[in-house]
Amino acid sequence: MKQVLRAICAAGLSLLALSGTVRAEDTVEAVRARGVLRIPGILNEDPYFNKDPRTGEWRGFAIEMARDIAKTLGVKLQVVESTWPNSILDVQSGKADLALGVTATPQRALSVAFSQPTYFNSFVIVSPKPELSKRSWAELNDPKYTFAVDLGSSQDLIAQQYLPKAKMLRFKSRDEAIVAVVTGKADGLVNTMLNGLVMAKKASGIGKVMVPQPVLSTPSVVAMNWGTDEKWKAFISSWAEYNRRIGNNQTWIVNSLEPFGITLDDMPEGFGFGG
Repeated sequence: MKQVLRAICAAGLSLLALSGTVRAEDTVEAVRARGVLRIPGILNEDPYFNKDPRTGEWRGFAIEMARDIAKTLGVKLQVVESTWPNSILDVQSGKADLALGVTATPQRALSVAFSQPTYFNSFVIVSPKPELSKRSWAELNDPKYTFAVDLGSSQDLIAQQYLPKAKMLRFKSRDEAIVAVVTGKADGLVNTMLNGLVMAKKASGIGKVMVPQPVLSTPSVVAMNWGTDEKWKAFISSWAEYNRRIGNNQTWIVNSLEPFGITLDDMPEGFGFGG
């Protein structure tokens, strides 16, 4: 009788293990069954994301990347309004399947899994003050300088690491940080190369994009829930690697910059998307 019970228990455990394996490999099929790929979208974050208030249509290169992933899976794309910090929480909680345009940092790696890089970006200072243009990060790390940054962003993390001695004004939105520079409350704004190029075109009085030395280049990745299965992670990483290497990601980025009159010629010397 004991042997029979042991056999039943063993069979039950095997079924549970098999069931767990099936559930763990369900992400692709779950997304296909749902018919929708969900991502967080951030308002007023050209060239990454933006939403037309009249039509409700989303634009930006992160949106185009997500549309291509959805097309590959044979599903539609659903964009949920969010913020940069909340986009990580959206992925953690299962509210979103993926978050695009995420800068890979060690802190974020504790919360979400990363794909292979989609492209590489650089951190810059946007300022109307020409005297800052030849300053290194070490020289800018001085209490006499005041910089603005959007709270919880990747540039906020960079500012904490490289500009701890400078005075930092942290705002809930990028627009508030821009106003601080335009009104003279801050000497400059810390942000990424792509955002900086758009700001310099859109915001009168914001100044120019400056690239302090050393150039801080960091990978932009797709963030996924740590608990998702390896098949899903492998698929997203393969998608990112493939489209980066054949140039699709660069094309989507360049196309998203065109409405602002920005071309590859506007990129500082030495900057490239491939890393």
